Amino acid sequence: MMRASELQAKDVINIGDGRRLGSIGDLDIDLDTGMVKTLIIPPAGKFFGMFASGEEVVISFTQIVKIGSDVVLVDLRAQRESPLLSSHTSHTSSGY
Repeated sequence: MMRASELQAKDVINIGDGRRLGSIGDLDIDLDTGMVKTLIIPPAGKFFGMFASGEEVVISFTQIVKIGSDVVLVDLRAQRESPLLSSHTSHTSSGY
């Protein structure tokens, strides 16, 4: 078991290109099952929901390859095929 705060402290790396996507800012949880549906990476520079440029990166739970001690490895190569995963502009949360 892992706490959300532990997950949020990890860097997220895309194995498709080796790029660091950032740290997890928020989670979407299915209230019926209690399972994590998506990880949300805020745009670089986001500070208390302000001063951000770019869009959030939304990662489906199925795109997670491995959760390690310091990083979360994801494979975003399938992301272009699904518009749901390309951006999450309607998401309105405080970030935690």
